[in-house]
Amino acid sequence: MLKKKLILGLFFIVFSSKTTFSQCAMCKAVLENGDVSMAEGVNNGITYLMVFPYLLIGVLFYSIYRYNKKVKN
Repeated sequence: MLKKKLILGLFFIVFSSKTTFSQCAMCKAVLENGDVSMAEGVNNGITYLMVFPYLLIGVLFYSIYRYNKKVKN
């Protein structure tokens, strides 16, 4: 049951990021007068960079989970 919730949550986080606007105030101010493709590129880049900390934390928690499971057996 926990695995299903975890997978569903991860699925939601990964695939809902395309509909969010990931610009900080500085990036938004710079790109307000620019073209749309440049703004989309910045959004995609910020979203791409934002994923890695979450992946690292997920790997850390998974390794802790596996270690605790191994210690119990």
